[in-house]
Amino acid sequence: MGKLYFKYGAMGSSKTAQALITKYNYEENGLQVWLLKPSADTRDGVDVLRSRIGLEARVEIALPETDIYAQFVSTRRGHCDVIIVDECQFLTPEQIEQLRRIVDDFDIPVICFGLRTDFQTHLFPGSLRLMELADTFCEIKTICDCGNKATVNARIDANGHIVTEGAQVVLGGNDAYIAMCHRCYIHGIRDRKVIKLHGQN
Repeated sequence: MGKLYFKYGAMGSSKTAQALITKYNYEENGLQVWLLKPSADTRDGVDVLRSRIGLEARVEIALPETDIYAQFVSTRRGHCDVIIVDECQFLTPEQIEQLRRIVDDFDIPVICFGLRTDFQTHLFPGSLRLMELADTFCEIKTICDCGNKATVNARIDANGHIVTEGAQVVLGGNDAYIAMCHRCYIHGIRDRKVIKLHGQN
């Protein structure tokens, strides 16, 4: 039975790796996967999905104006057993509704991987609609440097300080973001701590 899944986690929780492993597992069993990502995610190339551990695959792009439901009906119906979406937080609320319709009308499972909240701890519009419409939620856990569960995607500036203002979408990985627990995030802002990003010397 098809369901709409939302698998979310903070930065560095291996969401993309899990999306690619899930794709491999379906294909290993002879099933056809439609792999999607929003056009906002261009870090690894326009049509490439790559994890930090080196897994990668070709991916189809959804522009903000793409009608995913119509595209499924015209190009994928009868040739798709599951839809996997990475970086789903960048989809529009309307596109999340289109994925919901695919589940309801065609009994196709749709598995969305992405962030729940932005660098200011606010829900992304796509994530908010998923929280409202998904059948199943799964938190992909990662840890803060202090050892507690990380829930915040802290954006770090060139001086090592936590950024608290700016555009919601600024692409980056370990060069600009770090997953933190809420306590460390608040203390970092209050005390103007210098945060060392992962991979820095």
